[in-house]
Amino acid sequence: MFDTLLARLQYLLPHHLLTWLIHKLARIRTVWFKNAMIRGIAGHFGVNWSEALHQSPDDYEHFNAFFTRQLKPEARPLAKDEHALLCPVDGAVSSFGKIRDNQIFQAKGHDFSCAALLADEEQAKKYNNGEYITIYLSPKDYHRIHMAVSGELTSMSHVPGRLFSVAPYTVDTIPRLFARNERSVHHFDTSLGPHALVLVGAMLVASMETVWHGLINPPRAKKLRHFSYPAGEVTLKSGEEMGRFNMGSTVVLLFPENTIQWQKDLQPGNVVRMGEPLGNIHHFSK
Repeated sequence: MFDTLLARLQYLLPHHLLTWLIHKLARIRTVWFKNAMIRGIAGHFGVNWSEALHQSPDDYEHFNAFFTRQLKPEARPLAKDEHALLCPVDGAVSSFGKIRDNQIFQAKGHDFSCAALLADEEQAKKYNNGEYITIYLSPKDYHRIHMAVSGELTSMSHVPGRLFSVAPYTVDTIPRLFARNERSVHHFDTSLGPHALVLVGAMLVASMETVWHGLINPPRAKKLRHFSYPAGEVTLKSGEEMGRFNMGSTVVLLFPENTIQWQKDLQPGNVVRMGEPLGNIHHFSK
């Protein structure tokens, strides 16, 4: 009951103002301030310093540099099976399964449409009866995002929207949450056919960037921005970094019909790590 009330109170909060304030605080370079912020958050959420390439607050120019920290090369080994679908992030599985009648399951009776998530009805048709997985990144997690499969970038869209929290209690309460929040949608051409990777922004954490574009937001556009890419301009291998959350949020991955077989022990709530197999690619469309 308390969680529901807390989630609904978010309708009244100035999402973008609060997010702008945290964006500024996370980039303060004053040594005592940023070190105290790093130590406080790392201690509160139980960040595993031993995995980080740099293991002292003094090694980071500001809090955001710590939050998007690089890990040691051996910290996230990639699954060796060439047919494995790799987990793109550290986090927890919110939900996964089949896209039925253009609908993606959110939580507790809440669905949202694939077309609304992608802000593109034509692109959504490619995933009818396909598969999806949603993974939530908590503040303690590694916040760089990698490719689940090798692919060639075809387009990217920055979709403006609200900035509700994406914590589990909010996901359980706010209808169509992932299709309402600000997000960055990336379309790839892969050996499976099309693949969509969606980075969902959230309150306090809605800043995203990619390796080819750099910082996507801020600034916060009021209209959808669309970018197209010529064939071969941006090609990324399975497991390669594609971007990062400046702070953290949620990723949603979409695949066409008859392309993915999920791991038998995969369940909502499972803690996952980048590079682990989420399933197998069992049918190639090319």
